[in-house]
Amino acid sequence: ARHSSSRSLGRHRACALHASLAALGDPSLPAPLEPAIESAPTAGHDAPLMQALRRHYNAALAAIPAADREALRAWPARAAELEGPEHTYIVRGQPVSGSNHVETPGGTRVPKVAVPMLRDWGDLLQFLHAENLPGHFPYTAGVYPFRREHEEPLRMFAGEGGPERTNRRFHYLARGHAAQRLSTAFDSTTLYGEDPDLRPDVFGRTGNAGVSIATLDDMKRLYSGFDLCKPTTSVSMTINGPAPMILAMYLNTAIDQRVERWLRAEGRWGEAERRIAQLRAAQPEGNWPVYRDELPPGHDGFGLGLLGVDGSDLVDASTYDRLRAEALAAVRGTVQADILKEEQAQNTCIFSLEFALRMMGDVQEYFSAHGVRNFYSASVSGYHIAEAGANPVTQLAFTLANGFTLVEYYRARGLAIDDFAPNLSFFFSNGMDAEYTVLGRVARRIWARAMRDLYGAGPRSQMLKYHIQTSGRSLHAREIEFNDIRTTLQALEAVFDNCNSLHTNAYDEALTTPGEASVRRAVAIQLIIQRELGLAANENPLQGSWLVGRLTDLVEEAVYQEFERLSERGGVLGAMETSYQRSRIQEESLAYERRKHDGSLPIVGVNTFLYEGAGAEAGSPPPLFRAPQSEQLAQVEGVRAFQRRHAAGAPAALARLQEVARSGGNVFGELLQTVRCCSLGQVSAALYEAGGRYRRSL
Repeated sequence: ARHSSSRSLGRHRACALHASLAALGDPSLPAPLEPAIESAPTAGHDAPLMQALRRHYNAALAAIPAADREALRAWPARAAELEGPEHTYIVRGQPVSGSNHVETPGGTRVPKVAVPMLRDWGDLLQFLHAENLPGHFPYTAGVYPFRREHEEPLRMFAGEGGPERTNRRFHYLARGHAAQRLSTAFDSTTLYGEDPDLRPDVFGRTGNAGVSIATLDDMKRLYSGFDLCKPTTSVSMTINGPAPMILAMYLNTAIDQRVERWLRAEGRWGEAERRIAQLRAAQPEGNWPVYRDELPPGHDGFGLGLLGVDGSDLVDASTYDRLRAEALAAVRGTVQADILKEEQAQNTCIFSLEFALRMMGDVQEYFSAHGVRNFYSASVSGYHIAEAGANPVTQLAFTLANGFTLVEYYRARGLAIDDFAPNLSFFFSNGMDAEYTVLGRVARRIWARAMRDLYGAGPRSQMLKYHIQTSGRSLHAREIEFNDIRTTLQALEAVFDNCNSLHTNAYDEALTTPGEASVRRAVAIQLIIQRELGLAANENPLQGSWLVGRLTDLVEEAVYQEFERLSERGGVLGAMETSYQRSRIQEESLAYERRKHDGSLPIVGVNTFLYEGAGAEAGSPPPLFRAPQSEQLAQVEGVRAFQRRHAAGAPAALARLQEVARSGGNVFGELLQTVRCCSLGQVSAALYEAGGRYRRSL
């Protein structure tokens, strides 16, 4: 710290000495940041004084590292570019251009990125090292120079009943948006890797609090009507234990869509339809899958053409391989697949921890080998840590520590840092505490510095990209409509902190899966912030605030202190052996509940400013959603029909999968083949035998 302080004083001193030379009218005044000629004529000035100032200036200038001097020299041009009318920057070799300002109705030109008015070299270097402009290391203010003009951070979240019901909700949410950023919740039957069944404990969970997905047919119906290979389509899937199987179904869906698109474009769809009709005719009545509802508005039928069919049955092998490679290169999205936080907080582990981590590594290894660059192989998640009770600092520290643990594990498998780090994303909760204001800022800074200085990673790996969901724990059943107010404030913090994507909870999620009306209001919160709030036109509004800067430093220091506590316990995995993270979360949850109940943490309408009308509550409770029994039965019959259709090929496919798992091969690469003919429950059962079931350490 003393060394850093001394170096900072040197920067200030060099700037002050240069200003002194200018004020004294040095006839040989050097350009800023250039050395002075100590022996140059002084033109009647006090020669000893002028030469001494030049000597001290040169010494102070030499103490500034060369890279810092270069950054200071480049700053005027960088600032001038942002003050000009337009900007252009390069993303993956392609220029991206846009206006630097937004004009208000009153005629004021609001800068999209505000430039600090700093003149002192020390102050400017402090800004460049700790903050910098968006899109520049250490990315405190954001990982991109500007936001995408036509893609808002809005996530369209849905998941209820069967695939057709959720597909309908997706089309409802996506209507009128240039980009489709779908986010999927799965029911607990799917989350635990099971098939829908008439068994009471399974049947009752099927289609409730999430969508039921058990087969490749289900996946194709779920995302039908959306082109998964289109640059404006992005899909996020909240799934962890069985994530590799669900991801394999999703990628097969994208590949088959690519095949369908190619067949139609090449004029070969008629021929394909005849082949599909032959395959359908060979099946008993009731075995062939269909879309079990009317197509929703906006659904053009795309993605259903290969329902029940594998794309490799319709094109030759070389064409299929080419189309598969194109699909894998194009598909965009995220699968959560964070087994560490599941063990620490959420409890949907199904495989042994060692085998689950291995499959995470297999997914990333496959992605690196096959050029899957636009899909995140894991979303390192703090949201569920926060929902389980952790405070914002603990959420951030545990999440980043989990991320670094994955980095170490992938490197131990021989993967190069720049081959996998860009495929990692993060997922945080946003609440009402002050620390949430700077959560993204601190995360980006810590990650960037570690990636560059510890691992020698390149810029893409240094950029921490994260999704924010407003807090579910801050939704309350009492005065339920007040929840929208809390969600609005949390969304505003996320936008100002330059999150990469955002989901706003519906107010009735305190009680039930949200309905269309409440979802519309939740989406409107984001749209009003993005399109109506004038200040949201600026992309770095938190920079320059004394409080935000101080809060950023305090939270960063607290995170590093938590890293030390984890290190003392043997790192993340060592701490998990003694349930340190789980115990810490439970303690903080208890502290929160205690404060909520004794009133020291005021919550309007819950423990203060209580409603005193005629009824017990203001307003009426929302209707509770339960999956219709007809949809649950359809899911049971659907998975049984899928199994009957593939009865001949499934046993051999499952045997191959188990052999790959036992022999140390890439399980995910084989899963891409297995899910074409095996249901989720069948795959889970086979992998339990090869990799073991989850058992919590006590």
